[in-house]
Amino acid sequence: MNDYVRSLRRYALVLTRDTDAAEDLVQDTLTKAIAAADSWQPGSDMRVWLFRILHNTHMSERRRARVRDDARLMLPEAVDDSDPTTRIELQQVLDALSELPEAQRLPIVLVALKEMSYAEAARTLDVPLGTFYSRLGRGREALRKIVGGMKTTRLKLVV
Repeated sequence: MNDYVRSLRRYALVLTRDTDAAEDLVQDTLTKAIAAADSWQPGSDMRVWLFRILHNTHMSERRRARVRDDARLMLPEAVDDSDPTTRIELQQVLDALSELPEAQRLPIVLVALKEMSYAEAARTLDVPLGTFYSRLGRGREALRKIVGGMKTTRLKLVV
């Protein structure tokens, strides 16, 4: 197993180009491997299985990071903040959005603020369209509950 860990560390370092990030990636990989130990097929190459987990974990994290960065850029920049009511309403909606899990928040942000089509947003998140619809619906419902029936122009845009 030690040989596997050394190899995983070397590959993780190549992928991340950062010692700390590589070590985190290896730890995540080993944690996932232990959690999914029953999915490993005895007789198959464990090294290949571990490298696949490491690679998929790295790619998933890169996608999440890209989407997080994109979502930050999508927040409204030019809002007429001369009206304190508008500023307060916008802040309430953004606060409510920040309470949602990322899987529900990002579909709302992509559709409402970036004005992407559902299909474009699903591709951006790299999820099937049905999964996207489900996350968007659950996110909108959760957002409605958080804001407790508050009716504003900004909220209608989002939910």
